[in-house]
Order: sequence, then C-alpha cells, then structure tokens
Amino acid sequence: MSPLRFSLLCFVAGPCCIGAETGPDFQREIRPILSNSCFKCHGPDGDERKGGKEGSGGLRLDTEEGSRADLGGSAAVVPGQPERSELVARITTVDKDDAMPPVKSGKKLTAREVELLTAWVKGGGKFAQHWSYVKPQRAEPPKIGGQSAGGASAQKPGTEHSALSTPHWALSTNPIDAFILARLETEKLKPQPEAERAALVRRAALDLTGLPPTVEEAEAFVNDAAPGAYERLVDRLLASPAYGEHWGRMWLDLARYADSAGYADDPLRTIWPYRDYVIRAFNANKPFDQFTIEQIAGDLLPNATDEQLTATAFHRNTMTNNEGGTNDEE
Repeated sequence: MSPLRFSLLCFVAGPCCIGAETGPDFQREIRPILSNSCFKCHGPDGDERKGGKEGSGGLRLDTEEGSRADLGGSAAVVPGQPERSELVARITTVDKDDAMPPVKSGKKLTAREVELLTAWVKGGGKFAQHWSYVKPQRAEPPKIGGQSAGGASAQKPGTEHSALSTPHWALSTNPIDAFILARLETEKLKPQPEAERAALVRRAALDLTGLPPTVEEAEAFVNDAAPGAYERLVDRLLASPAYGEHWGRMWLDLARYADSAGYADDPLRTIWPYRDYVIRAFNANKPFDQFTIEQIAGDLLPNATDEQLTATAFHRNTMTNNEGGTNDEE
C-alpha cells in the first residue's frame, strides 16, 4: 500500500467526532488539549505539579488514576458526570481566580476544546495508551451490497450498503476500498467516477516516483487491455530507482538531512552516503524495524557491515559548528 493511500484510509476510516457514542477520541482529540494546556502543572513532573489535596503530590491529568483522585470531596474527572467533575467546572467558570488554565499562564481554551473535554467526561473520561504500545487488530471490512471485498458474503444486520450505489472497485480484491465506500456513505458522499487511464497512470507515477510518466509509459498503460494492467504498472514504478529517490526524500526531510552543516558559514560536508543508504533501503523494501535499528545503533550490531555503519549517520544530521575545535570521534 502506498503511504498516500494509507493516509487516505486513516482519514476516512478513523474515529469521527463528538457524535460517537464513546465521545471524542482520547488520543487524537483529548490528549493534545491536556498536553498543551494542563500537563505543565498537572503532568508527570512531580516538581512542577500543582493542585490536589495536601500531601497528595498534586493533581495528575496525564493518568486515568490521577484524574479520578480525591481532591478533598471532589475529583477532576467523574466519569459520565461532567456536572460533578472539577475539570469541567474549572474550564467553564467565569471566575478568573478559579479558571483553568490560569489567566497568568497566557493559555486559554477555545470553545471547541471546552466542548470536547466536556463531551469526553460525559462519555466516560476514558484514557488510552499511546497507539504505538497497542497491538494492532485486523478490522473486518464492511459489507458492501451484500458482499465483502473480494467475494460474496451474507449481510449482517446494520452493515448493509446500497448495491445500486456500489462501484465495482469497492468489490475488488482490496478491502481498503470497502472502508472508503462505507465512510463515504456515512458522510452522504458519492464516489467519483473511475479516472481515465491517462489520468490514472499520471497519478500513480507522480505518487510513487514524483515524476510524470513518459509518453511511451503512458501509452503502454492506456493500450494494455489485459487483466492486471494497473498492478503491472505499479510494480514497474516500485521497481524504478526513482521510487526510492522520491519516498526516501520524505524520510531524509524528517531526519533533517542536509549537505551542509548550517549556522553562519554553512560549510559543505560529506554525508551523502547516508542519503544513498536511505534511497537503497526504500528501493530494496527493507523492513522498517531493520531500517530503524541500523540508523539508531548500526555500529552496535554484531559484525556490522559498512552499510549499517553508514546508517548511523542519522545521528549527525543535526547542524554542527566547528568554531573552537571539535572532537572527530563525536
């Protein structure tokens, strides 16, 4: 799956809005508010923490246990009861002495943020682990027109979608399309007609290589009437060196790669072997765990290869300054 398509799936199939039965999504909508406006005084740093009963160590809003702690007859979060929750009282009060965040902090919640926090408490005030610590679970694709993606299937009550509005791509072998169509129907949106072949080959080439197709490549795809033409097109694009150059650039930007050292004189430096390592990794479809391990600790691997040693240049992508001398080993 291309990164672009994966991003689209996250958008159309992800958690929705306040109207959901469980309230706002904690990770996507609530944690950012608490982190930006509350954790400085009610977070993990015990030396900075404020509030709570005397001797309690302060009020914590970064843990579920802390949010329910006794504040002396009240609690910051009383699940399902925003009217009894001190957090809701403090973010909605007009009393400047009680308002949270404090006026002197310079922070102020928006009306939308207040609405989200209140709805979160009303929905149970549930916390969640960071997504990276949660084992992924395979979701069952929605039933589309009595079929699942890739074949026929009996409908389950509440999962039916109109067969009349079902485009053939939603019944293809790729179940992602079923999720997309289900969300489109939830939003009362209709899918666009299938793109013309000339447009499709251009989109695929730009997405995977960052380059438009040549005239010959475009004509070859347009005139390929055999089954699996699109799959063969994608395979050719993924096998192109331009694929690694294009998508490798995304990682290099995140890693802050540059061919110069920065600061005032911004001198050139020799770090391009790391750039080429990243490009080769993408073109070879290197497993992500191996890709990250080599960059973080390639020099610590048993019998480390030159390739793995080169990968550790990841740590030297920051700006460097030679004024006053430097230690080459550093």
